[in-house]
Amino acid sequence: MNDFFQKVTSMQDPFKKLGSYIPGFSGYVERQNRRDADKILRDTVARRFDEERKRTSNMQADMAGNGMIEYVDDLEKAAIQLQTFIDKISTAPRGYSGLFDAVKINEKELEAIYQFDAAFFDLAEQVSRANDNVESSMGDEAALPAAIRHLISLARLAVETYNKRSEVVTGSN
Repeated sequence: MNDFFQKVTSMQDPFKKLGSYIPGFSGYVERQNRRDADKILRDTVARRFDEERKRTSNMQADMAGNGMIEYVDDLEKAAIQLQTFIDKISTAPRGYSGLFDAVKINEKELEAIYQFDAAFFDLAEQVSRANDNVESSMGDEAALPAAIRHLISLARLAVETYNKRSEVVTGSN
């Protein structure tokens, strides 16, 4: 996350740099930079999951083309969960409250949000490996159902993890 924050900070316009010298304004600028970094991070996560959703959809087409129709609906469950996650993370509120936002995020909550965001990158890797497993199991009808179930469970886990992140942002439990 620090790389994203530093990237956004280094791209500050001169007005923000000048304003950072005004008492109290620097905290606002830092919060805005964190919000920008959070958006960049979530967009990156969304792109990675979208790549995997596309792979899942392509495998569905391959299955349909190869007469494996009985597995297409099961794989669709994973694709829907992945798309649900992508939609949620792409439109999530930014991780650090602005000056007038209704929901205020303190440093402890921000740290929890960062931990959830780091978990999303790990989940993206797990989904990628699960897609690899589905792909390699397409010739093995004994292993394929389990591989698809695993992919579905990881896609659901991504949505559940996002929902827990959302609880931190909104302060609801």
